[in-house]
Amino acid sequence: MQEDQELADWLKANNISEVECLVPDMTGSARGKFIPANKFLKEESRLPESILVQTVTGDFSDRFWGVYSSSDGDMILEPDLSAVRKVPWANESTAQIIHNCFDKDGNPHPLSTRNVLKKVLDLYAQEGWHPIVAPEVEFYLIERNLDPDVELKPPTGRSGRPETARQSYSIDAANEFEPFVEDMYNYCNVMELDVDTLIHESGPAQLEINFLHGDALDLADQVFIFKRTIREVAMRHNIYATFMAKPMKNEPGSALHLHQSINDQDGKNIFSTETGEESDYFRWYIGGLQKYSNSVISFFAPNVNSYRRFTKDVSAPINLCWGYDNRTAGLRIPDCTPASRRIENRFPGADVNPYLAVAASLACGYLGIKNRIEPTPPHSGNAYEEEIMLPRSLEEGIRALDECDEIKEIFGELFVMAYTDVKLEEFEAFIRVISSWEREFLLLSV
Repeated sequence: MQEDQELADWLKANNISEVECLVPDMTGSARGKFIPANKFLKEESRLPESILVQTVTGDFSDRFWGVYSSSDGDMILEPDLSAVRKVPWANESTAQIIHNCFDKDGNPHPLSTRNVLKKVLDLYAQEGWHPIVAPEVEFYLIERNLDPDVELKPPTGRSGRPETARQSYSIDAANEFEPFVEDMYNYCNVMELDVDTLIHESGPAQLEINFLHGDALDLADQVFIFKRTIREVAMRHNIYATFMAKPMKNEPGSALHLHQSINDQDGKNIFSTETGEESDYFRWYIGGLQKYSNSVISFFAPNVNSYRRFTKDVSAPINLCWGYDNRTAGLRIPDCTPASRRIENRFPGADVNPYLAVAASLACGYLGIKNRIEPTPPHSGNAYEEEIMLPRSLEEGIRALDECDEIKEIFGELFVMAYTDVKLEEFEAFIRVISSWEREFLLLSV
């Protein structure tokens, strides 16, 4: 096949000796295996179906056997030529290739999160539309932490001193970690990741990277690879990088904001009319995000820690308001030209599976357009002063998903069943842990 030959030529041209076969799991972590390059194209790649439905603790739901798989059989992997990159941190010349997952009959595997995003993009393709996204990814650099009972601390930078004050957009604060930043950009250049602007966020040693806008699947792939890369670069500098949504109790959370628009077959933005005004599609898309975001909040906030962002005393959205250039709203409309008119979804945390977060946001907008859902009037004030309208726990978010038939139809009944099982299993594991807060305030007081 021509694709096999193209891949073989690429491996040879880059002197690749080993291949990482990657598959994103439910949490967005990389699963897979290593194969010597000289055997990679000669044999069929397979992985157990079970890796797609593991919890973050490595467990499985009670319903895994017999519901999703009767024997934990193999799924078939096929390399995606659009997702082939070098591994710049490897000791030998290594490639990392994201693979598509298929069942034994050759159908896209229904439990693959990457396939879920493809299903949503197919709905847009049937309308002649092409979604464009631009992620903004926040993360913290922290001291190496080997004891989970010890609170996280920011690392010391070049000055030898940790940050003690808010440093939003500070050039000097970002330069404290210049060696880390240089390696990050070097690695991203090797892998052709479209990273753009870097800024220092509000939290100590909290950074944000903006990606250039582009194809939704490609950008989800890039974020998936980027998170692996950042963790690897940090460890090489003897620190950690974390994408936890709320790693420190008195500091802002980390988000993954999603800018999104839609182009038609001629490359024109359907959010604007021929005369440059806001189109019906634009309004309906916002309406869909307002109506369905609570139903898909578990894709925007997929972990028990995620919901710690949604409180009134931090810079994260707490309701379904939208507004023009209003960062207090969950849905922000940036100042831009008609050609670049877009919507920024500020609900997702940095801990998301990027495939599911993008799929969920696009699914909400799609349903808004198809059902012609009108949004509320734009919010012009401080939306943090309004009531909290979002689910406050993973369990509540999962139950909202399970009650939304329209999202289940788009994502697939089997996938939603598996996802809710995995996340409820994680919630039950979490709820069994007794926290230091409970010991401090309840031990002798109740």
